[in-house]
This record gives sequence, C-alpha cells and structure tokens, in this order.
Amino acid sequence: MDLLEVFDCTKYSTLASPLDPSTKLSADGGSLLPDPSHYRKLVGKLNFLTNTRLDISYSVQHLSQYMQSPREPHLKAAYHVLRYLKGDPSLGIVLSNRNDYGVRAFYDSDWAACPESRKSVSGYVVLLGDSLISWKSKKQHTISLSLAEAEYRSARQVVGELVWLLRLLEDLTVPLTLPVPVFCDSQATLHIAKNLMFYERTKHIEVDCHFVRNQLHEGLISLHHISTHELADIFT
Repeated sequence: MDLLEVFDCTKYSTLASPLDPSTKLSADGGSLLPDPSHYRKLVGKLNFLTNTRLDISYSVQHLSQYMQSPREPHLKAAYHVLRYLKGDPSLGIVLSNRNDYGVRAFYDSDWAACPESRKSVSGYVVLLGDSLISWKSKKQHTISLSLAEAEYRSARQVVGELVWLLRLLEDLTVPLTLPVPVFCDSQATLHIAKNLMFYERTKHIEVDCHFVRNQLHEGLISLHHISTHELADIFT
C-alpha cells in the first residue's frame, strides 16, 4: 500500500492483469517523459517487489528495457502494474512447513518475443517441496535462431541456478535427492541434451549443450517433457 500511496495510485480502479495484452511498447513510441527519474524510481521499486511477487516478473523485465529513454506509454504501462497490485496488495509467497525437501524446476521460453531486437525471453521457477524458492524472467543476451535454441538457452539458465542452489542447500545441511527433475515442453531440447553428437545447427550453442549435458550425465538433473497446457507461461 505504501508503494501505491507514494505514486498516488490509490484513487485508480484495480486491473486483472499486470500488463495490457493489447498494448505493444516500443523504444521510440510516444512522447519522452520530462522527468525520466520518476519512471526509473517506479520500475526500480517494482523490480524489488518481484522478490515476493513473481506474478509481475515478466512485466517488470519488460518495463526495465526502457529505462534509458522512458516515454509516456512506458509510464502508463508501469501504472498498469500498480493498478494490478492494488487488487491484492497483501499477496505474497507462502512457504510450506512440510518436511518435503524435493527440488523441482520448470522452465519455458518465448522465442523472438522482443519485436525490436527479436531476442527471446526465458523464464523459470524452482520449488523446494511445495515452496517457491527461485524464479526469474529475463530477456536472453543473444538472438536465438530457432525455438529449440531459445529453449536450450533457457535450460542452461535454470541448470546454472540449480547448481548454485544445490550447493547452498548442501551447506545448510538440507537432505537432497538427486537427480533434480527439470520439466520443459520442448522435445528438441531433451533430444539435444541426451544425444552425444553435435550437428551444424547446434554448433552455435555448443557451450550451453556441454554445460547442461554434463550436469545431466553427472546425475545432478534429469530432464522430463511436460505438456504445454501443464506449464505456466507467467514468466514468458
């Protein structure tokens, strides 16, 4: 509620979604803001809020792309997020007290999601039992030439996060069961990870292939296919 009061958003009605699906933001659309620091301050606070509100992760990463030269449509979209938060300002993460220490991970990607750079967006979530302990929505650094490549780059991100998390949990003496199941909706990703041969079309992601494949062969993770209908796309 403090955030809503700081940005004078308490007088507006609530909205059902973090972003308006009919609004397409661009770097040069609309008038430049006279005071860009206002937008940067708002997005910075929303970014901090993603530590407990994973439902706005995709929206915040999208708005963060326009920090350099924010414009009127960008600020309007940021206030759209605030009006969404107003609908349930107390919503947060609930940690289960069950003695379930099984780690699971789910990931997905949206190929060529950025209309300007055609870079893809990766999203993943990691659970300890029934409790969410890690999540991220982020635009990939390079352009993926195919959906399989975008999915595999997402796989490398979540596996890298799992390597760090498992070391942390081990230091905290949390009993772990390996391998950690990792779920995705891409059959091509599973085939590349389990196939020892490289092809011309996978050469440009060979480093990612080696990293994920090594963790697979060492028994740290296991890859499983899941239906797209069972995989939440909230991060992409």
